[in-house]
Amino acid sequence: MAHMVFCTRNKKEMEGLDEPPFDSEFGQKIYKNVSKQAWAEWVERQKMLLNEYRLQPWTPQAQNFLVEQMQEFFFGDGSEKAALPAEYVPPTH
Repeated sequence: MAHMVFCTRNKKEMEGLDEPPFDSEFGQKIYKNVSKQAWAEWVERQKMLLNEYRLQPWTPQAQNFLVEQMQEFFFGDGSEKAALPAEYVPPTH
């Protein structure tokens, strides 16, 4: 039986993650409130943030920034423009 959650990002009941993404209270919050689909959206957003801001993910500053952005992405107002650089142009498909 799949782990089901009411996804805070998509505002509906969806399949949740198989396990918490982090061994912390925040990881448990994500596990209980974020769907697999929303997590996949975050992974793509995180890649964009890493590239656009040229972050080095092993640094504490980058990690703190990404956690703040993740908090906003899942549990904040969800503003898509919150952390985008002014010169960012989304790719066209």
